[in-house]
Amino acid sequence: MNRSSLVVAVSAIALVWAASPALAQDVQALRVGASVNGALTDGDAATSGDEAYRYDDYRFEARAGQRLEAVLRAEAFDAYLGLYAEGSDTPLAEDDDGLNEDTNARLRFTPEASGNYILRARTLSSLDGGDYSLSLRERPAPPRAPRPSGLRIGGEQTGDLTARDPGQEDGGRYDAYAFRAAAGQRVIVTLESEAFDPKVLVGRMNGSDFVELGQNDDGPDDGLNSRLVFTAPAAGEYVIRATALQDGEGRYTVGLTEAPPAPPAKPIAIGDSVDGNLDDETGTNDEGQRAEFYRFSVEAGQRVAIELSSKDFDTYLTLRKASDNSVVAEDDDGAGSGTDSRIAQTLEEAGDYVVEARAFSGDGEGRFKLTLEEVAPPPAPSALTFGQTVEGEITPDAPQDDDGKHYAAYVFSGTEGQRVQAVLRSGDFDAVLAIGSAEDEFTALATDDDGLGEGTDSRLNLTLPSTGDYLVRASPLTADEKGLYSLELIDRGPEPKPGSVLVGATARGTLSVADALTDEGAYYDAYRFQAKKDEKLRITLVSNAFDAFIDLGEDGEDFTSIASDDDSLSDTHAKLDWTAPEDGWYVVRARSLGPNETGAYALTVERQP
Repeated sequence: MNRSSLVVAVSAIALVWAASPALAQDVQALRVGASVNGALTDGDAATSGDEAYRYDDYRFEARAGQRLEAVLRAEAFDAYLGLYAEGSDTPLAEDDDGLNEDTNARLRFTPEASGNYILRARTLSSLDGGDYSLSLRERPAPPRAPRPSGLRIGGEQTGDLTARDPGQEDGGRYDAYAFRAAAGQRVIVTLESEAFDPKVLVGRMNGSDFVELGQNDDGPDDGLNSRLVFTAPAAGEYVIRATALQDGEGRYTVGLTEAPPAPPAKPIAIGDSVDGNLDDETGTNDEGQRAEFYRFSVEAGQRVAIELSSKDFDTYLTLRKASDNSVVAEDDDGAGSGTDSRIAQTLEEAGDYVVEARAFSGDGEGRFKLTLEEVAPPPAPSALTFGQTVEGEITPDAPQDDDGKHYAAYVFSGTEGQRVQAVLRSGDFDAVLAIGSAEDEFTALATDDDGLGEGTDSRLNLTLPSTGDYLVRASPLTADEKGLYSLELIDRGPEPKPGSVLVGATARGTLSVADALTDEGAYYDAYRFQAKKDEKLRITLVSNAFDAFIDLGEDGEDFTSIASDDDSLSDTHAKLDWTAPEDGWYVVRARSLGPNETGAYALTVERQP
């Protein structure tokens, strides 16, 4: 299901300020009322992992109470928008398909505090990219919504959703009900209807904007009715919105009752390991899922690792603040291979926290083991210089990352625009490389698993975004792998400048290990040429040393492919017939199809016969 558009008021209720590194090395300026055209390319920043994405960041200044809307449109990728406070990597709001135009994104928000914010234009879940347009505008004041009806705890009301009711920012009609709650008070909100699929939301008002704090579509039973257990984070008035999951009208009943106390949590101390069992006698969480709960205390800034393992069921972990039941972190299979769970978290606030241990399916049963440990600060990384090859060993005593994988860390210094290459080899484990900034907590700028093209060894290429210190992490692919490795750091110098080729001419060259590399590890030489609008050209690339591949793009700071060919001339020779869309300069890359291929070639650019 597509994630719906979020209407967010950035307030003390919803903000989570994190002491973490800046979001990106290069942030472009964007003013309210402006639009920009951009492109996500191989040279842009990217995250790592199974849900990696590529992104551009934009900084803008906003006033408290300013109603804003950002729209990201792209034909080449599924557009996704994120909003951050400057200096934080915790999103304040996100949107996937909120514009309701295929895969374009729309994000609406109202900051309570004046200041600088970061708007992230990104792909949904891939390292692909392409052209996009991004706009940021101020929205007009909304029509005044009617005052919510009162609803007391212990009561219920019957109403009708009609076309005359007020509409939400992302569509759909709603009726609103207000109630008061004390800090930490737990209530159950129900919404039942035979006329439509009910959806209930609870939040607070920030001026004319609704700040959503919780929602539910389908309760723990098998029907479509909604049931939400809500814990008030602070004393005051809260608003219930009764709406339909999709456009719908008709009669409904909304109810508000006192919730039973939170399920009892057993005490667990940091350093302890407990054995437990999920069975018919086990209590349930607020969603009706069988679960056990454990409570522990931490000091501010303390980092803990929680692991849940079972041979009987697929485990699932949830970590919450005890004060307001808000979710701090969740995990399914983060312990590495298999279906065990692991959460590693630095807890910025001192106090009590609650761990929920359950099965992923909710009704699983069987024995489990829960371990809570303090994670010691990682040791200082070893120095690594260009041209150096170091040998080491990943042992059970090596530091662990958030996924539970042991790693070795090295630090090196580089300059903006410098191309670096790291090669990790091991005969004992499947090698994985990551490079990130050495400042604050480690955040990978790039990762690689099997990029060397020689089995499971890794090769990572990165153009450094700024001058400074960087960390290299060498680790196995899974948490249970250990063994010996060798790590080499190579200075590949600045990015080579494209050569030039005239229409009607042939360029002869040789791909070598000193040439530029694509993200896939293929070597290439680049050539600029000039073409006129509607000029029909034929580009051929012939090589007896490697499988030839032609990649064509517009000339500019970032290369974006607009046409390519592999074997149109023969099994391993490439031919591209192409018509120039506009007058201008273009760049053709003479490259190999696969990684690590080198050798002589001939590239010809000529008019089609």
